[in-house]
Amino acid sequence: MSARARLAVLISGSGSNLQALIDDSQRADAPFEIGLVISNRADAAGLERAGRAGIPTQTLSHRGFETRAAYDTALAELLAAQAPDLIALAGFMRILTPGFVEQWQGRMLNIHPSLLPNYRGLHTHARVLEAGDPWHGATVHFVTAELDGGPAILQARVPVLADDDPARLAARVLAEEHRIYPLAVRWFAEGRLVLGSDHRAWFDEQPLSAPVILDASA
Repeated sequence: MSARARLAVLISGSGSNLQALIDDSQRADAPFEIGLVISNRADAAGLERAGRAGIPTQTLSHRGFETRAAYDTALAELLAAQAPDLIALAGFMRILTPGFVEQWQGRMLNIHPSLLPNYRGLHTHARVLEAGDPWHGATVHFVTAELDGGPAILQARVPVLADDDPARLAARVLAEEHRIYPLAVRWFAEGRLVLGSDHRAWFDEQPLSAPVILDASA
């Protein structure tokens, strides 16, 4: 891996996690740079964020492709042309095919708004409130073919407050996403984080039996 790892970011929406990665990549000590941002939606606000930062962008709409596999083949070709060291999914609202995931195994991260393995999928904030859980949060994990099921690396926890509704809870969780995603990307870029042959996340040459947990920042 080069002195600064090359990162490709996949988005579908506003790109707030992309912005957190952009901000971190612009620090003097950043071990990574963002070489490409790809969206499946031309109206994704994250494309404007990337443009303001001078980062090349591509739009690859999923419309017009007959199958998920056909779309993922086209996506893989775009990525291969850039040869990224790591792909970061940042609100990319596509379920990737097993063939695509296998191609990038160990070089693709995702951030999910729950304390995985709890609450995979959508509407996590409302589901946490309905269940009456005392804690909620976000998880950075390696991507595997199992939806939101790859090895967890890093989690941030936030307490669920008595007056929370889904929007308020989501806002606090999102702030923590912005804190932990750049950190996990840094770990990967520095060579401290790998997906082992045992399909576990390894950090500083030790397998993680559980994700690193950070409580909400003050």
